[in-house]
Amino acid sequence: MSVPFQPLAVSAFTATSALGQGLENQFSALAANRGGLRPNDFSSAPLACWIGRVDGVEEAALPAAHATWECRNNRLAWLGLHQDHFLAHALDARQRYGAARVALVLGTSTASIGATEEAYRRLDADGRMPPELRRPAIHAPHSLAGFVAEALGLEGPCLTVSTACSSSAKVFANAERLIRLGLADAAVVGGVDTLCDSVLFGFNALELVSPEPCRPFDQARCGISIGEAAGFALLERIDAAPRAPRLLGYGESSDAHHMSTPHPEGLGAELALREALARAGLRAEQVDYINLHGTASQKNDEVEAALITRTFPATTRASSTKGYTGHTLGAAGILEAAFALLAIQRDLVPGNLGCTTLDAACGPQFALVNEPRRVEVALSNSFGFGGNNACLAFGSAPA
Repeated sequence: MSVPFQPLAVSAFTATSALGQGLENQFSALAANRGGLRPNDFSSAPLACWIGRVDGVEEAALPAAHATWECRNNRLAWLGLHQDHFLAHALDARQRYGAARVALVLGTSTASIGATEEAYRRLDADGRMPPELRRPAIHAPHSLAGFVAEALGLEGPCLTVSTACSSSAKVFANAERLIRLGLADAAVVGGVDTLCDSVLFGFNALELVSPEPCRPFDQARCGISIGEAAGFALLERIDAAPRAPRLLGYGESSDAHHMSTPHPEGLGAELALREALARAGLRAEQVDYINLHGTASQKNDEVEAALITRTFPATTRASSTKGYTGHTLGAAGILEAAFALLAIQRDLVPGNLGCTTLDAACGPQFALVNEPRRVEVALSNSFGFGGNNACLAFGSAPA
């Protein structure tokens, strides 16, 4: 890159998914090869599929002071903020830098659309929403970021990124630019997406939903399993947390090949990946692990497998973790970034749950089962509808 990239410290991070609440539950499930998918018990009408549903969302409650933001998506966000002491870390950053100097950049693909669906299902005789759902703030894409900004008391730049499945990966790039340009001293990044009918029946209409638990990169894969998740990270300059894992670089691209199908040669994905390596100053052989986008759809896995096989040596390990959690859509980027960071911190390459016979396009890089090994550098791929692609590079702090 023409301007040397200055790594940022990931001084705190957390994730909540169908595997449980917080990082310990994520890691213990990965280490035990224990998936979180279950038969669909969510949709308003029967749909034979498997989902990655987070337990405890229905019981979570927002404080009365934030009642105007009440909806399932924001309840999951609130639940996620309380894991791994993340709320305390964010409030500490606000105290150290000032409320106006901490940016908030969150990704989501559906925000609180589930509340909007409910409101339209319950229109009265005059075609009006029920009184308790006449809250404009929750019927907008910015609902998530608006709620979290209020909950954390942040007054700095506040952005919603909605680029389908790459949404909460691209937040890292947005945050880095805000810090580098002097518009913020730190950034809370992340993403939240919850299950809703629009997603379940929408993907089913595209014939992309599997009737069985998804099987990324398996020769007999037949579609995705949809999940939900919340995740957050705190990014600061290195001197604020010199021993924390680091964001080494990122790459972004938009190939605009097709509304829902990846470029057949993986052009956009490759551009994002190579830009991430270049920005981080890395060679392909220096990458220890890649958390793949790996949705278990036919075309996505075929294209991504070919890209990994032609780009990386056999010593690089690669796997998809969507067999554990389902595809968490706009929250996939932050959830899988957390898995990449856990691989660095815990020296574990998670296996490719659900895959028994690798697709012919897969090379020797693919890890079917867990592999304990040192991970110094990890990538995380996120490729969204419309050709919105992102790749993140993370690394351990120097000894």
